[in-house]
Amino acid sequence: MLLIDAIFINNGGGKILLDYLYDVLDKTSLNIVMLIDERIKDEYEAKKSTHINCVFLKTFSERNKYLKENRNKFEKVLCFGNIPPNIKMNATTYTYFHQPMYLSIPREFSLMEKIKFNMKIFILKKFDKNTNFWIVQNRFIKKGLGEKFKINSDRILEIPFYPPFSTQDTVEREKNTFIFVSNATPNKNHIRLINSFCNFYDKFGIGRLILTVSDSFPEVKGIIADKVKLGYPIQNLGFITHEELCLYYRKSEYLIFPSLAESFGLGIVEAIENGCKVIGADLAYMYEACEPSLTFDPTDENSIYNSFCIATSQNLPDSKQNVYNNIDELIKLLKD
Repeated sequence: MLLIDAIFINNGGGKILLDYLYDVLDKTSLNIVMLIDERIKDEYEAKKSTHINCVFLKTFSERNKYLKENRNKFEKVLCFGNIPPNIKMNATTYTYFHQPMYLSIPREFSLMEKIKFNMKIFILKKFDKNTNFWIVQNRFIKKGLGEKFKINSDRILEIPFYPPFSTQDTVEREKNTFIFVSNATPNKNHIRLINSFCNFYDKFGIGRLILTVSDSFPEVKGIIADKVKLGYPIQNLGFITHEELCLYYRKSEYLIFPSLAESFGLGIVEAIENGCKVIGADLAYMYEACEPSLTFDPTDENSIYNSFCIATSQNLPDSKQNVYNNIDELIKLLKD
């Protein structure tokens, strides 16, 4: 029997990957238990799989209690939310690591956010011995994880995966459109991006910026609303489904990606596969995911501003994808 511990996943890119993993596992014959965050209970109850049993939990302590009571029940365990089990399971245990803030906390984070991540870093260090292997999306995170937590490289497996888009409808691409698909945590750098775009629009009067900031981020959403009232062509889609995103990628000429920290950058790969050129942060994660069409300093609004100027006045080269979906390798690992 296989245990998927996804108690810490309820939104963002991690949620997209979890949904995809569930759908793929549902097509196998594996007998599976999934620990799911109570906040997405309705969605996962509606799936009604015949061989995936979802157990809904609210807290870290509930998760610990479940693992302790069932430590001998499973042959393999996949912890999908960065933190290994609080006890040593009697099973081969994998921990999927996709949180770059555990490697370096951005200075833009508030004091409370820094305290929260430092506590999680402490927990991760404490429980490292309880996982046999770590799974990451790319070499950049593999290197950082190994160095930060003193983990031997042979315990860190590089297995990128992400859901493909099923919709391939042809739509007309709109010139000078820039899309950034992301939530609005501080590391995503929305404020600098919005300021830079507005400064660019003030001077040239062209372009449109498309964002996906949900109600979970009222401060950034409010800033966007204020800019729209002032006449800036910023479209906030809010939360939309993965498949709905396909249309907006295909309509947009560029993905603009100013994030300060990423484990993978799912939107980068998605955008390239849907024909966008990538304009992104001159940081290591970007080059792991692709060869971008243009880069900028994500800490400098003037540098981001200049990237808008260059993109709208020059013919940029196409971006080249560097990573691909290896979901079959992950499933084989969990089955064998």
